[in-house]
Amino acid sequence: MLRLITVAAIALSAGQGLAQTATPYPFTAGYPTPEASAKARDDADFQRAMVAYRFWYPTVSMEGIFQGNRNAGIEDGKAWGIAATGPKQVGLTLNSDTPYGSATLDLSNGPMVIDLPPGAFIGLVDDHHQGWVQDMGLPGPDAGKGGKHLVLPPGYTGEVPEGYHVGRSTTMKNLLAIRALPQGGDLQKALDALRSVKIHPLGDDAKLLEAVDTSDKALDSSSLRWEDNFGFWEQLAAVIDAEPLNPNFLPMYGLLAELGIEKGQPFAPDARMHAILERAAKEGRDQMLVSAFDSDRADRTAWTDRKWEWVGLVPGSAQFETPYGVDLEARDRWFAQAIVTSPAMFRRDAGAGSLYWLGSRDAGGAWLDGGKTYKLTVPMPVPDKLFWSVTLYDAQTRSQVQTDQDKAALRSMFELKDVGDQTSVDLFFGPEQPEGAESRWIKTTPGRGWFAYFRIYGPETPAFDGSWRPGDFEEVKP
Repeated sequence: MLRLITVAAIALSAGQGLAQTATPYPFTAGYPTPEASAKARDDADFQRAMVAYRFWYPTVSMEGIFQGNRNAGIEDGKAWGIAATGPKQVGLTLNSDTPYGSATLDLSNGPMVIDLPPGAFIGLVDDHHQGWVQDMGLPGPDAGKGGKHLVLPPGYTGEVPEGYHVGRSTTMKNLLAIRALPQGGDLQKALDALRSVKIHPLGDDAKLLEAVDTSDKALDSSSLRWEDNFGFWEQLAAVIDAEPLNPNFLPMYGLLAELGIEKGQPFAPDARMHAILERAAKEGRDQMLVSAFDSDRADRTAWTDRKWEWVGLVPGSAQFETPYGVDLEARDRWFAQAIVTSPAMFRRDAGAGSLYWLGSRDAGGAWLDGGKTYKLTVPMPVPDKLFWSVTLYDAQTRSQVQTDQDKAALRSMFELKDVGDQTSVDLFFGPEQPEGAESRWIKTTPGRGWFAYFRIYGPETPAFDGSWRPGDFEEVKP
């Protein structure tokens, strides 16, 4: 299926070029002029680079997560990071709803075990390409009752012991991401719960990964430093060389080979190709951001009378698969904003693990502006089994807004835990605190656009059938 989609995308690009051959590519007696050939080669390579950039963006984004941990002193396969996160932890739409734990699982020496105790955990494993491997915790097969999860490396043919929930990966490096729900708002208890998770190689439960608390560290787990420049391709080339080939991606490996990226070969583009790849990274990133924030698809809208949008456009699929192929626009939209995938993240029924709505415009349709003040009215109660939150992100970094308030979220388990029996709660966002709204206000920065995610964990039916919906962002005039 993926092969058909990618080949079709390449063919479409080529066809668009052919439609203009009379002007940009002059021919004489049926043969291209030297100028036509040079331009056609440049255009073809640029088209290939644009398709490749968008397809491989999740891979480079995942490498950003791995390198963020390494830069914080967390070595692959030896330790894992836990944190009560906040704005100082930079990453695509990370949130501070719960403490996180993340580990780079290295399967090059064999399978890895995640021994999860009973409790309120939400976890997953994704491969190096952000392909889903398995869920665990409340949305997983253990359903919060605890259990041993086993991640097998590519092509594993060894014995699989009984008593494990098994996931098979396509890559050697994988991301384990787990959140522990701070029940009753007890952050320390949730951090301690993460410390009780045991991660080790199969057959060697004494070789545990050490938990390293990075709550107070400034950590960048994004690909922002590479995504719009030649560094994107350098990072991608290193991953392609290090990981086994995925047979489902063969057309896309062929595309990369045309650009000089091939497993087992040095990546050394000449000046012409370097310039093409540099341009493709910038324009590819910008095209993905249009998909993220200014899509014209009708199915993005959560409700016809609100500006809120669905972040995930393919319900129930971790890989954006539909009966007709892979929805490439939905894939671009998600990975330009966010990280990791799981079927439980995209379900639109009461069995979903969580749901995500994007708010980037006010009630009148204008982009949200860090120099203005807005009010958001949330009807109560919110239909959640677990908790809900509103988190603000900087439009340029897609990471939590950074101000001297050092706060980016309003959460039902913390700032909003005492709303009581109110029929609604008003939340405020702007550069100055409105009077009396100290615990219900997030500071923004003039001159910087922002967007919000409304998250519900354990969403119930009213969140999907339209019988409950939040208000829009209303500008508060001075």
